[in-house]
Amino acid sequence: MTSSAAPAVQVADFQLSPDLQQFRAFVRDYAQQHLGNAAVYDAEAKFPRDAIQAAAKLGLLRTTVAKAHGGSAMGNLASCVMLEEINAVCVSTGVTISVHNSLVNSLLGKWGTEAQQRRWFPKLVTGEWLGAYCLSEAYSGSDAAALRCEAKRVGDHYVMNGAKLWITTGSEAQLFVVFARTGPDRVKGISAFVVEKSWPGVGVGKKERKLGLRGSPTTEIVLDNVKVPADCLLAQEGQGFTIALDTLDGGRLGIASQSLGVARSAVEMMRDHLAAQVDQKGRSTASQADQWTLADLASELDAYRFLIWRAAILRDQGVRCSTEAAMAKSCASRLANRAARAAVSMLGSQGADGTHPVERLLRDARITEIYEGATDIQRLVIARGLINPA
Repeated sequence: MTSSAAPAVQVADFQLSPDLQQFRAFVRDYAQQHLGNAAVYDAEAKFPRDAIQAAAKLGLLRTTVAKAHGGSAMGNLASCVMLEEINAVCVSTGVTISVHNSLVNSLLGKWGTEAQQRRWFPKLVTGEWLGAYCLSEAYSGSDAAALRCEAKRVGDHYVMNGAKLWITTGSEAQLFVVFARTGPDRVKGISAFVVEKSWPGVGVGKKERKLGLRGSPTTEIVLDNVKVPADCLLAQEGQGFTIALDTLDGGRLGIASQSLGVARSAVEMMRDHLAAQVDQKGRSTASQADQWTLADLASELDAYRFLIWRAAILRDQGVRCSTEAAMAKSCASRLANRAARAAVSMLGSQGADGTHPVERLLRDARITEIYEGATDIQRLVIARGLINPA
């Protein structure tokens, strides 16, 4: 086939739009102005309430909510850009905002009824209420379908009993998305509910003592004969597992972006450390090995950022991105850990004595390979997606 007209050239645009570049600068300014107490949050295991309130006032708790319900409808790509900037400074603040936007707001926006959205979004988008995602249990971590929390239908309500573990923002949230068993089938017997903290029988159990993310409270949520109105069921009975997996695609993009922020901060610390190594004539005296480490990590940082952006764009387009989100999360979280370890090693005693931010990065990085699906689980998701794309 011949034609006198030249074919149109398709261009892959790796640049953010002017609006998103402006938004990134806006969030970076927020991080510089309001996250200066990151070390204090960590040392005192103090919830960054002031930073979260500032984020709420600036509209950072509504990026995944439709404008009709008070949101900014900026979507997943904007959320990823935002979370990289915030997590590069304070991971405890970053994970709070990530869970609120990607695991609660986006879930309610996709699976909630109009009445449910009108009921809860006004408090969620303003930050009056924070949300938490309650899926994991003592015997149900990576195997989410093994959950035991029960919700039995009794007339116009459900009676819910059980306990949820490792709940991010558990002690600070006022609204919980709770996954509970409503039937015997391992997968189709799981349903999703919205539960308010103020209801009788809802309690906060033990607070976990953690290696990192110490400013982000991780708690047990206890549900003791909680009467959950039937109109708080999300979608239909038996759709809970589908809702959980779909929502986790977005949640993994949030943790991938968190990992990216940690890795970027570590790379920048190494860069500054090596840049200061000069002789009397200003020539670099940094070792070749250290320069190679910096070069490799910086290259991966750029590559994995594009992995995250690709998955986020697919999700914004309504395309299923389970494989792509798992790739992004797996690669970025492993990079965060390698970069943080390399930075501590490169800075030597300064990096290990507990006075330099790089030590906090090392501790904060570890969890990124564990929550929102451990690294090996991500590898299974990727492999299954490649073997059986349908």
